[in-house]
Amino acid sequence: MKATRLGVAGLVAALLGTFVTATPASAAPSAADTTSTATCATDPATPKRQFRAMWISSVVNIDWPSKASQTNPDRIAAQQAEYRQLLDLAGRLHHNAVVVQVRPTADALWPSPYEPWSEYLTGVRGQDPGWDPLAFLVDESHKRNLEFHAWFNPYRVSMPAPGGAGADLAQLAPGHPAQQHPDWTFAYPPAGVAGSRLYYNPGIPEVREFVQTAMMDAVKRYDIDGVHFDDYFYPYPSGTYQVPDDTTFAAHNRGFTDRADWRRDNINLLIQEMNGKIKAAKPWVKFGVSPFGIWRNKTADPLGSDTTGSQSYDIISADTRKWIKQEWIDYVVPQLYWYIGQYPAADYARLVPWWAETVRGTRVQLYIGQADYKSGDPAYGPYWQNPRELSDHLTLNRSYPEVQGNVHFSAVQVRANRLGATDIYAAEHYSRPALVPAMPHLPARPLLFPVVSKATRQADGVRLTWRQPADGVGPLGTATSYAIYRFDGTTLPGRCATADAAHLVDTVRATPGGTQSWVDTSAEPGRRYTYQLTALDRSANESPASPPAFVRH
Repeated sequence: MKATRLGVAGLVAALLGTFVTATPASAAPSAADTTSTATCATDPATPKRQFRAMWISSVVNIDWPSKASQTNPDRIAAQQAEYRQLLDLAGRLHHNAVVVQVRPTADALWPSPYEPWSEYLTGVRGQDPGWDPLAFLVDESHKRNLEFHAWFNPYRVSMPAPGGAGADLAQLAPGHPAQQHPDWTFAYPPAGVAGSRLYYNPGIPEVREFVQTAMMDAVKRYDIDGVHFDDYFYPYPSGTYQVPDDTTFAAHNRGFTDRADWRRDNINLLIQEMNGKIKAAKPWVKFGVSPFGIWRNKTADPLGSDTTGSQSYDIISADTRKWIKQEWIDYVVPQLYWYIGQYPAADYARLVPWWAETVRGTRVQLYIGQADYKSGDPAYGPYWQNPRELSDHLTLNRSYPEVQGNVHFSAVQVRANRLGATDIYAAEHYSRPALVPAMPHLPARPLLFPVVSKATRQADGVRLTWRQPADGVGPLGTATSYAIYRFDGTTLPGRCATADAAHLVDTVRATPGGTQSWVDTSAEPGRRYTYQLTALDRSANESPASPPAFVRH
């Protein structure tokens, strides 16, 4: 008998018809059932959606790869093993993303046609490492269903001597673009002063275009989920030294008469243009910035925060509030690396509400940068000797619905777990998996719910097998991953059953081919369970829940 080609609409109708026939009408899932959960009681300790990540720094081998790996006889295998270990840590902590530094000093952790290989891979500036680290980093992260946010430093060219090239162009990798265009750079502090290093000059239009092109090479060629900048724009002030841009201001002031305003506009243009290029190339790729935690103090600007510390608006020309209000970024991660308490310069408890109010009414999502590196370190004072300090930060965040996640600095400090602080906040705030927050302004198409074909008990747990109907066909979206919910007993989950993560047991990446499979190794022998699955696209938009699958023995 010749098969009949069933259109998308017919397939949807057939699936829904089959489901309604097979289960009581009250159990049939619908888009309204799974998305309209505003009236559901949820546990703030187990949010369904929360961005959870750690920064993985490559500069001076802070986190990955280790400096020791550079001399390992099997360097590539050693570096790959180190990265997998960090991903194992992310998995244990129920993180759902990693933010990995792939362009630390105008160099690249991929075979870039524009910039030299990073010295942090081999110990030698410009040396080909013999593999493509970025391809591996992205692939391994996605295997664990972790979003991969590629972290770039736009303007930093070198680190201070003796470890770095300092202000000496000749010490850069042979053929470095800065050597070909020395007029694109400046040294700050001046050459000969301790800590001097090279920067690309943000005021030169050709520089701005070049750094964007270099970064966009990675966006276009690799399956990254996000582009991430930190707080390095114009250099942080050093003593009384001034940024040497008199000539640049005279040549490229664009009509500005105030140099501070002009510098801010240079960075504004970088942010605005980069966002436009990312969205033109890959509309689903998110763009986020992690600025210094104080925009301005309210003593300097009534719109500022109740703080007295350094102001990024003034000292590094970063008008982060403008970027949020103009919606040039998709998310912001202010580095709130201060404690809760009597610290007028920058009290964590004063800054969180300011940032929450700043993003309110915009589509920009707010995550908080957490200072895991300070926990348990005597150099940072007695407040950071409190093992609960970081967990208290996350508890305070719950009072502000605008706070949708946290990023921890940095991976080796998270792993160090000094004072047991990581264990505490993980147990109290990351006890269940979580989906990353959806971004409704990014392009999306509706997903059908998965259809579970088998739920069978085996020696190592319960194996679920399912298919994604009409995946990416016609007007329907493509499933990038799946969320798996488990309920005790054989029951029909209600509308609020998936409103938080109380029953979320795992999220898994979609694999090639039609049939998907997963084993619940935590299922106890002899217990009855009910499972439901949802499909998610790469922006974490969730489908209706699947028909329930029962395991009765």
